[in-house]
Amino acid sequence: RCSNCGHIVEKLPLNIREWDCPECGSHHDRDINASLNILAAGLAVSVCGATVRPSESKSRLCWC
Repeated sequence: RCSNCGHIVEKLPLNIREWDCPECGSHHDRDINASLNILAAGLAVSVCGATVRPSESKSRLCWC
């Protein structure tokens, strides 16, 4: 899943370490993209288990 736009890509072989999203064109390192998806999933749930609405702005972490 693209951490930028949410597009779900087909299963990639493990030797493919970087990929480009065909939907939004974002370039991803496989491990960093996975960690951003895990972070987003964790932030979507509050402490008591209720879901949290996403903010109106599209904030994005940058690993520059």
